[in-house]
Amino acid sequence: MKEEITKRIRVYGIVQGVGFRPTVSRHATKNGIRGSVCNKGPYVEIFAQGTQEQVEGFLDDLENHPPKRAAILKINVELEENPVSYECFTIIESEKTKGEIFVSPDIAICEECKEEMFHPKDRRYLHPFINCTCCGPRLTILDSLPYDRERTSMKEFPMCPDCAEEYYSPETRRYDAQPVCCNECGPEVYLIGRKERGRDAIIYTRKTIQSGGIVAIKGIGGFHLCCDASNEETVSRLRTLKRRPAKPFAVMAADMDVVRRECEVSEIQEKVLTGHQKPILLLEKKEGGIMAPSVAPDNPKIGVMLPYAPVQLLLFQYDDGLVMPDCLVMTSGNTSGAPICHNDEEALAELSGFCDCMLSHDRKIRIRADDSVMDYYKGEPYMIRRSRGYAPLPFMVSNPWEGQVLAVGGELKNTFCIGVDGRFYPSPYVGDLEDLRTVNALKETITRLETLLEVEPSIAVCDLHPRYNSTAIAEELGLPVKKVQHHYAHILSCMAENDCAEPVIGVSFDGTGYGTDGTVWGGEILAADYDDFQRLGSIEPFLQIGGDVSAKEGWRIAVSLIYGYTKDQEKTRQIAQSLGLCSETECKVQLTMAERKINAITSTSAGRLFDGVSAILGIRRCSTFEGEASMTLEFVAEAYEKDKGNKEAFSKVLKEEEIPFLKETQEERLLFNTGALVEHIVKARMEGEDVGYLAYYFHAQLARQIVAACVRIREENGRNKVALSGGVFQNLLLLRLTDELLEAEKFEVLRHSMIPPNDGGIAVGQAVYGMQQLYKRKQHPEGGE
Repeated sequence: MKEEITKRIRVYGIVQGVGFRPTVSRHATKNGIRGSVCNKGPYVEIFAQGTQEQVEGFLDDLENHPPKRAAILKINVELEENPVSYECFTIIESEKTKGEIFVSPDIAICEECKEEMFHPKDRRYLHPFINCTCCGPRLTILDSLPYDRERTSMKEFPMCPDCAEEYYSPETRRYDAQPVCCNECGPEVYLIGRKERGRDAIIYTRKTIQSGGIVAIKGIGGFHLCCDASNEETVSRLRTLKRRPAKPFAVMAADMDVVRRECEVSEIQEKVLTGHQKPILLLEKKEGGIMAPSVAPDNPKIGVMLPYAPVQLLLFQYDDGLVMPDCLVMTSGNTSGAPICHNDEEALAELSGFCDCMLSHDRKIRIRADDSVMDYYKGEPYMIRRSRGYAPLPFMVSNPWEGQVLAVGGELKNTFCIGVDGRFYPSPYVGDLEDLRTVNALKETITRLETLLEVEPSIAVCDLHPRYNSTAIAEELGLPVKKVQHHYAHILSCMAENDCAEPVIGVSFDGTGYGTDGTVWGGEILAADYDDFQRLGSIEPFLQIGGDVSAKEGWRIAVSLIYGYTKDQEKTRQIAQSLGLCSETECKVQLTMAERKINAITSTSAGRLFDGVSAILGIRRCSTFEGEASMTLEFVAEAYEKDKGNKEAFSKVLKEEEIPFLKETQEERLLFNTGALVEHIVKARMEGEDVGYLAYYFHAQLARQIVAACVRIREENGRNKVALSGGVFQNLLLLRLTDELLEAEKFEVLRHSMIPPNDGGIAVGQAVYGMQQLYKRKQHPEGGE
């Protein structure tokens, strides 16, 4: 008889809620292994007993054939010196252990469940909550770890005998699947405020959509507002009701055939659309599509996703004989600025005025999870909003950090981040904290995620801005608070995503951030590392007049920019009148406020610079949603480049009379020559130059100014890595021009991919800063920091 060995194996990663233990049991049976597998919470512990050959075969299967949705981050294997003798292989009840924790995000419905759901003879035929070990809700139903049914919102639904048999049988697809249920024992759909339940509720909802109505639908992470995306009248009505005149709506397509009909889609993008995360992808519209113009007005792209919850599939396909639209508007169910609604009370209070019926269900959502939104840059994902399907998977950083921190994030596009040693767990998307409901949602989600991850942070980290609600929340936690400058946090988030501990030149461009000097920053060049930063450059300062309204009314910024270089009120009025920026009265008021410094603050905001140029070119005088004027400016520039071709477009820029990239100044920092750039654009516009070309010219020249500043800084400090971050770098034209020009100068460029460049990503940077402060305190306990 061959000598036997016993090995203790610990597997770390996404190993809960993905059918890991059943898969281990099957691998053990295949290889003749005796022993046990147990879910410890932070990891899965396995004892494998057998011959050397059997154990090696088992380990090979474990590493190379894990469950579809598992993500193994590391495996520790130790030889047991005095093992117990095992008679068979068993799955042991979950136990609680301290350690590294990885919570699975929610997983889109798998192909096998989809096939069963539409098979008339299957007992889960048309079941709105079908799931298995490979798919279904995870984070959004979870109360605590380990991931077992009694610690989820499914504990309220006892399994029927048939489901229990599948749950306990290793041979089935639902072995140990915590949300397992069927039409007999699972949750039920119903219409809020009406008598229809189950099948009747689904049919009524489908009829409402088909007849041009608007419905609210509770999914995995919250409610959506839904209507026929091909019905212009209905989509326009939804815009009117939601007071959302132009911001694009996301669309859910029935299948990939519909996506291909409506959009340009690459093979890589198709894999993401059909994968198990199913984010919203921003895709180029095709000519000849049937979607209503109001879905994404004046926008060459459209946000598209495929159904990821069973109930969403049932909107498209059911056995009631109705012929349904094959693309539906599927936008977050909330009022402007509020978090996504996640229960009936919120839906009644906020959504009843927007829709004709509300389809809900009685499975409680523990944590809200809005849809993730993703763009693509050079064939790689470029995250715009990281939420469902991705949160709270951690980012790993190699630095030898120890400790626990809570970073509360920014004021807009809020997410928070929990840091544990070298792991950083970004939360699902929360929203804009200007709304008290979002503030409460943030507090609630922080508490729940801290519980799930079993953390007790020793410090809180927040933005430098003294009046942000996020700052107030951090200060209410009863923890020591560290404040980090907004644009520095952006750069730290980019460094962390790229696991870069070396000093970098940080280019941080966004709409607004509180500067260390009390002014508005937003177009910054920083020398940054994990310890600190230095402001080395910025765009040329201008007066931002009118407070918050100036972020929506780009014409105000345009007048200020023009006055900045003319220094003459009469000339400014003449130019403003010639360009149609505003009325004479409005211009006079604006200039008076500038002269007397009334509600006027010094600003280097790149976002507002884009808004001002958009107004000067007659593209958008005002914005109805954040970034509208800047985004439309980008689209006009991209259309010009597409028409002329990359090389021809850029060569025309090179032939222009050269404007110095950097301004000669007595300032301590470098200044981009943005004032002269604006002056050139105004003059060319008044002389009748093509608007498309001038929009492109602005992007190209700004990119060249960024690169010139980086070259100058490298000459002084030798730094060769440049990190690009901030919401303005959602602009793929500016990103590409800057990226390629930097690479031509032999810089190593760090970009975002899975962490958003916008304020949805700064919590990661804040958490990294907090962790470095803890590290420094431990290294130098007597000197504090």
